[in-house]
Amino acid sequence: MSVSEVRFTSSATLETAPAAVPLEQDHQPQDGVIASGVYVHGVRVADIPVTEAGEWARKDDHVVWIGLLEPEPALLRCVQQQFNLHPLAVEDATNAHQRPKLEQYGDALFVVARTAQLTDGRIAFGETHIFVGRGYIVSVRHGASTSYKSVRQHWETCPTSLAKGEDFILYAILDFIVDNYMPVLEAIHDEVEEIEDKVLAKPMARSDIERLYMLRRDLLRLRNAVAPLVDVCQRLMNGTVPQVRPTLAPMFRDVTDHVRTVQEKIDSLREVLAFAFEASLLVGQSQESLITKRLASWAAILAVPTALAGIYGMNFKNMPELEMQYGYFAVIGVIVCTCSILYWRFKQNGWL
Repeated sequence: MSVSEVRFTSSATLETAPAAVPLEQDHQPQDGVIASGVYVHGVRVADIPVTEAGEWARKDDHVVWIGLLEPEPALLRCVQQQFNLHPLAVEDATNAHQRPKLEQYGDALFVVARTAQLTDGRIAFGETHIFVGRGYIVSVRHGASTSYKSVRQHWETCPTSLAKGEDFILYAILDFIVDNYMPVLEAIHDEVEEIEDKVLAKPMARSDIERLYMLRRDLLRLRNAVAPLVDVCQRLMNGTVPQVRPTLAPMFRDVTDHVRTVQEKIDSLREVLAFAFEASLLVGQSQESLITKRLASWAAILAVPTALAGIYGMNFKNMPELEMQYGYFAVIGVIVCTCSILYWRFKQNGWL
């Protein structure tokens, strides 16, 4: 099809399009619909109500892209009726407590991915459920997640890429989800470096240990959210899914590589946190040992005058030293010399 024919098709579609709903906004619409648009050869030609989405999707060379944010069950039932979605998949999208997976229901593909954001120093998790079929793709977001508005706006500037169809949009969303793991990991990496700098200087306080434990637990949860995506992307990459064309295999292979990179980074951060905790314990034990050595050294030094004072404090009459003219000074001299020698030896050995 020539450029002029595409322009003619787009113009004709616009003239016959139903009343358009507002374009995607930054705030959350009351009905849960973030965006509902129709694309022809990669060009957005109309914004449509969900109740007409099925009719548009059945037209040749038309792709309906709907974005929902925590929709009500009634809205999901409407979407189900428009695209004849499987009830089990719709139930999963309603409950939003699923692990990442890929399932095929007849002619439709159902993909679940976990999203993550850093909120008040903790990783907050969300879910994205994606329905893909001939002529349509529906994304349903729950919980913490970055808006896909930027994905839509970016690829609308590249109609050639967007014209590849609904499977390309699936790639774009999954790639965006995986890329958004990195800012979370980078923020945690910076905090881990600060912990490493402090851990060798002094033992960790209770608050530091609690924070370290929270980070390790959040990283474990993130790893559990990321790991199943490898299998999902591999299935999309291997060409075993009818809804995804083999020509898009390199793109899903790239997403798989990104997921594995995220996995490796998570594992390395968890190991560093484990080493930091162990190092903190060693530093604490070393300081406790040093304190013990100091106490033992001073106890040994003080034992000399204590012993001599105890001997001459027994008040026996037959103690020859009591009659010596310079006995007192001799005992003081012995005490000073002995304590000085002990102090020098302990100092030399690093105990004081």
